[in-house]
Amino acid sequence: MENTPPYPPPPPSSQTSLSQSDERLWAMLAHLSSIFFGFIGPLVCWLVQKDKSGFVDYHGKEALNFNIMMAIIYTGAIIFTCGIGIFVYPIIWIFQVVFSVLAGIAANKGEMYRYPVNLRLIK
Repeated sequence: MENTPPYPPPPPSSQTSLSQSDERLWAMLAHLSSIFFGFIGPLVCWLVQKDKSGFVDYHGKEALNFNIMMAIIYTGAIIFTCGIGIFVYPIIWIFQVVFSVLAGIAANKGEMYRYPVNLRLIK
């Protein structure tokens, strides 16, 4: 039985494919960059490497979707709490950090990770 990865291979028109360690690094960076840069970090990682690796493509989309959802939650917290959302921000940020770190660890191990709560806008 052939050992095939559970994620799609990169498109045939892709440039040089990444080594397995580089795939894991970029996938981990897609998740962990969101702690400091919001959805911009995963977006950059995904756009730069999505054509080179199916693994990075999967993790980049997953991280990007999660962080778009988090941006919506941050915005909703400020709008619907009439300005006292600032007190909710630390709780939301801890939620984001915990799940991003768990996803980053899984990506670094070469595992597929799905956030338990996620809007999958980019497919």
